[in-house]
Amino acid sequence: MNINPKNNNKMKKILIVFIVLSVSICNLYSQNKTIKGRVISDDFETVPGAFIMINDTVKIGRTNMDGFFQIDIPVSMKKIKFLFVGLDPTTIELVDACKKIEVIMMRGSTYDFMTLKRAERKRKKRFKKLPEIHKQAFDKGLFKTEYACYKRKFESFYLKEK
Repeated sequence: MNINPKNNNKMKKILIVFIVLSVSICNLYSQNKTIKGRVISDDFETVPGAFIMINDTVKIGRTNMDGFFQIDIPVSMKKIKFLFVGLDPTTIELVDACKKIEVIMMRGSTYDFMTLKRAERKRKKRFKKLPEIHKQAFDKGLFKTEYACYKRKFESFYLKEK
């Protein structure tokens, strides 16, 4: 059996290129980004010890006593959820350029003696005021950015969306 040294060198080069590409692709998928921020309630109180989660089940951090946090999440992750007793759960969708997020969580309210539809209307009315509250928090020095750099949708608790 005759082995050609030229073919052997080609195979070695192909193998090296394959290994380098494999390692590069694996590094791309395992990269993390660091996000810093602060969480307050809609009445400008800090939220100490709020849970920060991804995929609705994976706890990745908590806020400190002043509501500040720093988390590392995969680059591919776009949604972050904040949970705290007495406040409505808050889910935000990150924008690619977003490295600093400042979140306002709405106080959980009890809507006794009214229809679910009316309770949702009241919650939605409070939700629509959040951009204004964010600007006020900026004016008071609680936030460093005037506008939120993430997307946030109203989450219905009582009624199923059509």
